[in-house]
Amino acid sequence: MSDAAQPTAAEVRAAAEAVKTALDRHLAAVERRSGEDDPAVSEAFNQLAAAAEAYDELLYDRYDEVTPFEIPSAEEALPPYAGPEEPNAISVLIRRDYTVAEPQRLLAQAQRVEAAEYDDVVDDDAAGTVPGALGILFGEFEPDEIASRHKEFGLEEGDSTLWVTAAEEPPEAGEWLEAPFEHIDPQQVVCRFDVSAVFDDEVSDGDDDIDFVDEDEDEDGDEDGELEPVNAEK
Repeated sequence: MSDAAQPTAAEVRAAAEAVKTALDRHLAAVERRSGEDDPAVSEAFNQLAAAAEAYDELLYDRYDEVTPFEIPSAEEALPPYAGPEEPNAISVLIRRDYTVAEPQRLLAQAQRVEAAEYDDVVDDDAAGTVPGALGILFGEFEPDEIASRHKEFGLEEGDSTLWVTAAEEPPEAGEWLEAPFEHIDPQQVVCRFDVSAVFDDEVSDGDDDIDFVDEDEDEDGDEDGELEPVNAEK
């Protein structure tokens, strides 16, 4: 942007004051809300989002600085559903991110699984590396089992998302396996659920409700603490 097109310092200051005013209005609407879906709160939220976005743009144009606010834009929202009224097939797309928080715990659990599965000599090349250990654990346990027991495996949860899409007919067997997340029609998405650290009110603190088996001793006092593989027939 050229110097002539840049906003003035006064315009940036006015935008900052607009954000302050919008903050006060939003708080007042929240304090007076009549229910969970109070339209006054929604309107105040939208006004605050617009004011914050305008200030952020002016601040960047004038000073090449940004704010810590991240306002979802209309482009990021899913369009209205336009799929079949009575779909004959659905696809569930899931992505879960993890951090390898405790590599040694991950390796130990993989070695236990490998030792329990094979009576012969354990292949240290597989269970002795993080990629090999991940391959063993994710090959032995269902993804939902990993998610519910992630701390046992030395993993820490990150962002996750789940999309459900509808279709008239199921796809041909094997046709999407090479690129499972491509060619998604947003208008075929029935619902979507996101969990992220950026949504403080959506992050679940349910770890206190889960009892994880210790690496050295399980809840039944079994010192071996062997992991029980998932029964694939369940």
